[in-house]
Amino acid sequence: MITIDELHKIEIKIGTILSAVNVPKSEKLLQLSVDFGEDVPRQIISGISMYVSDAEEIIGKQFAFVTNIEPRTIFSLESNGMLFAVGEGDSFAFLTPHHPVSPGTSAH
Repeated sequence: MITIDELHKIEIKIGTILSAVNVPKSEKLLQLSVDFGEDVPRQIISGISMYVSDAEEIIGKQFAFVTNIEPRTIFSLESNGMLFAVGEGDSFAFLTPHHPVSPGTSAH
């Protein structure tokens, strides 16, 4: 178990997908460019391609992301965050705001 103080360290923000492309030589990874209202969009590598029929269908959509984890290299690409979603078995759902919000809005 984690303490409430540890939980408060996790930053969950809403990001808007600017681009999404399949990562070469990977069956499940997408390379995302995500707007968090910062000077430069972040690149995030996410294993979600099996849950979207076409990568372009998520462009312009808003999802929840963990934004304060250390960068990680996946398939030689740096990932600067993690998509926050829920799933069980073959069931999968993105966590999205009920209505559009400004990129970078914090989840509480």
